[in-house]
Amino acid sequence: MRLRSLESRIVILFLVLILAVQLAGFFAIQTGIQENARAAIRAELMIGERVFKRLVDQYAHNLTQGARLLASDYGFKQAIGSNDRETIESALANHGERIEASHTMLIGLDRTIKATTTATNAASLELSILRLIDRAESNGSATGTGVMENHPYQIVVVPVKAPVTIGWVAMAFAIEKRIAADMRDLSSLQVSILTKTTEGQWIPEASTMSDLEAASLASQLRGIPDDKSFLPQLTIGDSDFSARVLHLAQDSGQQVIVVLQRSISEAVAPYRRLQISLLVLTVIGIMVAVTGSVFVARRITGPLRKLGETARRLGKGDYHGPIEMRRDDEIGELSKAFASMRDGIANRELEIRRLAYWDTLTDLPNRAQFINLLNDAIAEARQKQASCHVLMMDLDRFKHVNDVMGHSFGDALLRRMAERLQAQLQSPTHRIARLGGDEFALLLPQAGEDEARHVAARILKSLEIPISLDDQTVDLGAGIGIAGFPEHGTDAELLLSRAEVAMYAAKTSGNEAVVYAPAIDKSSQESLSLLTELRRAAEENQFRLYVQPKVRLGTGQVIGVEALVRWVHPERGMVFPDQFIPFAEKTGFIRILTQWMLERSAALCSELAAGGIRLRISANLSTRDLLDQDLPMKFMAILDRHSLHPSSFCLEITESAIMDDPVRAQQTLERLHAIGVDLSIDDFGTGYSSLAYLKRLPVHELKIDKSFVLKMESDVDDTKIVRSTIDLGHNMGLKVVAEGIETVAAWELLEKMGCDEGQGYFISRPMPADQLRAWLHAWQPPHFLAEQASLQAGAE
Repeated sequence: MRLRSLESRIVILFLVLILAVQLAGFFAIQTGIQENARAAIRAELMIGERVFKRLVDQYAHNLTQGARLLASDYGFKQAIGSNDRETIESALANHGERIEASHTMLIGLDRTIKATTTATNAASLELSILRLIDRAESNGSATGTGVMENHPYQIVVVPVKAPVTIGWVAMAFAIEKRIAADMRDLSSLQVSILTKTTEGQWIPEASTMSDLEAASLASQLRGIPDDKSFLPQLTIGDSDFSARVLHLAQDSGQQVIVVLQRSISEAVAPYRRLQISLLVLTVIGIMVAVTGSVFVARRITGPLRKLGETARRLGKGDYHGPIEMRRDDEIGELSKAFASMRDGIANRELEIRRLAYWDTLTDLPNRAQFINLLNDAIAEARQKQASCHVLMMDLDRFKHVNDVMGHSFGDALLRRMAERLQAQLQSPTHRIARLGGDEFALLLPQAGEDEARHVAARILKSLEIPISLDDQTVDLGAGIGIAGFPEHGTDAELLLSRAEVAMYAAKTSGNEAVVYAPAIDKSSQESLSLLTELRRAAEENQFRLYVQPKVRLGTGQVIGVEALVRWVHPERGMVFPDQFIPFAEKTGFIRILTQWMLERSAALCSELAAGGIRLRISANLSTRDLLDQDLPMKFMAILDRHSLHPSSFCLEITESAIMDDPVRAQQTLERLHAIGVDLSIDDFGTGYSSLAYLKRLPVHELKIDKSFVLKMESDVDDTKIVRSTIDLGHNMGLKVVAEGIETVAAWELLEKMGCDEGQGYFISRPMPADQLRAWLHAWQPPHFLAEQASLQAGAE
């Protein structure tokens, strides 16, 4: 049984659940046992305290009866009356021995000791007796506990009356191990009697424990406050005890206590047997659970393994294996679902195969199947050192038929065309396929170029007969391209590509059929090569940013630059924009180029601003840029990266770019205007845009095309056009910028006409961006130069 298998996981789950439940129960019972045992011990100690006090009272009662017996003895009274000291001492000694008193004495009415059985008496004992006499006077007798030489004593005082009180009999009994043993017999408690010396040390006087354990108890009591009566945890020897402290007497700094102790281990022992029983039951339960879970897991995983094997067969494409599992539970339902799934997959695979390799409209092989057939034909031709050819055909005017007659008619026409093409095939090895749209392809295995030309001519001849469909007669032509193995390619994709090139050449030239030739494909290869080189130029940073300054014509102040792009090719050298920009526009690469130019222009603007130079950057947008609805968002991201305000840029758009798709262009321009960037109409006057439309655009300036400015000095018509454009721009509230200023005369003429700004070779040719700072320091407008020349002439 593998650890990660479903069977092992089911067994582990059952086992973990059983263990979790049993452990939770075990710890809950353990906690309950501890709490209940300690509560029971505490209650037992409180009962023990009452029992011990009753036992002490009983001892005191017995001692009082013995003392009363002596006090009521007639001979003893006569001896006291006659002051017969010898008789008194003899009576005291005899009665004291009879009741095992350690001290027996007669106290006179003057509170002095008249006779005693001991030679000396401790002052503490005498003091305790005198206090008891005070109590006995009112109560008839008195008992108490005293301390003498660090030993506890129980003291009894009774009066001697004849009939009035003639003295007091006092007896002291040492509290010994016997009372502790009696208490032990009456309960399950350990009893220890300890006295505290004036030095603060506890001395075990009597104990039911061993001397070593009693000494350990005395040492642990040393740091416990005197007012603490319950000790929940004491460790004596190898056992834990709970204890209760009873204060018996305290005299002259000496103190007597009784410590009742109950072993926690003994109290918990009966419950331990219960825990062992539970543990045994837990082990048995785990064994039963493991056995049961293994059985249940195998009942579940066995059928699942069979279904897994069935799934592997289905994965290999075997849809015929039996799925027999006669069960009425969920697994039985799963097996039925597997059988249904198998049948569904088999049917769908057949349908998918049909859709993948057959054209649903004409029931002809599609492009995927045709490529497989062509690869097989190429392999066979290579093996036999023969050739095979492909014909690709595209119908003429089919789009017009679709537009006029509708797609349903077009579909029916394609089906009729497929039937006509199949009728032209004279060999069962020839295969025809529909590649898509109105394109068909024919495979001619083991056929030479002459046979391919003959088949193409026969097909074109058949198309000369109009097709009648739904009372409509349709006259269709076609362009056919031919490519063959091994002359034109060694794989299916290359042969189809070259047959397509030949087909478009046939449609362009009007020839009946065209066989592929490398010269036909030269222009497409050059285009592909240029696009590849453009992509490499972007990746290898071959583009360079150039700028051309723009000045205010009235003052000569440089107020901005126009950003331009140059391509420094590693082999061709400097490539100018007119050599690659149109191609970039056509292929869509212009968007990548625009992003590059905006990014570099923003970096230049930020760098100049950091040096205290504030210039506005003008950059051109193409038609594809205006159709990009995400352009404003991309441009704003560039500005944010370089911490620039949108007013730092002016984006220039040609009239033709706007008119290609006016609606989308206006949407893009309005979004650019909304973020705060200036907009300019570039090359104004060269397009065919409507002024009524242009006035709705959110633009800020017009740029007069340089073709009008270059000849303005000698061509009156150009002068009129420029003046009219300037007036038009101002009337529309726009700034006017002139391109192509190449002479000071053109500058002065534009300034007189009221043109706002200008740029051109007279001001500066386009320069690398890194040379702009030096040019700015060296720039001097023509007014400044004229003033200098005038001053110099006057000086001469």
